[in-house]
Amino acid sequence: MYWYCGRSIESQTIELDINEPGLLYGATVFTTLRTDALAVYNLHGDRLRSSIIDLGWCQPDWKRVRSGVDSLTPHFSVLRITIFPNGRELITGRELPPQLATWQQLGVTVIIADRKFTRSLPQHKTGNYLAPWLALQQARNHNIQEAILTNDRGDWLETTTGNLWGYRDGCWYTPPLGAGILPGIARSQLIAALQQRNQKVLEIDWNLEWVKDLEAIGYSNSVVHFIPIHTVITLMGILKYTIQHP
Repeated sequence: MYWYCGRSIESQTIELDINEPGLLYGATVFTTLRTDALAVYNLHGDRLRSSIIDLGWCQPDWKRVRSGVDSLTPHFSVLRITIFPNGRELITGRELPPQLATWQQLGVTVIIADRKFTRSLPQHKTGNYLAPWLALQQARNHNIQEAILTNDRGDWLETTTGNLWGYRDGCWYTPPLGAGILPGIARSQLIAALQQRNQKVLEIDWNLEWVKDLEAIGYSNSVVHFIPIHTVITLMGILKYTIQHP
């Protein structure tokens, strides 16, 4: 079941024009949210609107988009809202990862992705996600749960699916948006929540020497919320981090 152009469709296939830019070039923007967290729906909508304006595309019928969300919410745990350049909407659903509770409790291993895997237009969540997808598949082919994307200097930017977080000496750290990362919804929520609790949060570049001294790290997105990382496999060796940090 999915929602497309104003109606709910029960099928595993979709019909698109062979010249559709979304099919040929990944020319879409999308956002992914949990159906048990629709209170933040407007934040996802605002990010889509901002990207659509920046890319010069047509805004969708937002009432129709919300109708699609409401139609699919009873059937899925996670929804992906995709907008095409001409304003058409496609909403699909899936379930939460079956390993999510284990990952949140025990943490995961990640690998540093090859530098050739760089995300297109990183400030926007576009349908051209080939590089992160390839990096993630490469990791999972080796039974590793995630991969970290880097820039040409080797600085850590983000995982293939979320924003990075680190903790050291009483302060939380996350890479800055200017480094070329996605402005994640969960990222902005966490920054606000930490600041409300008078916890220090700094946005700085993550170079390889600096990350070695972090006490704990993890990543966030709107689906998994926060997952700790206990092992990072790099070309220079293996880095270990605690997942029991208070």
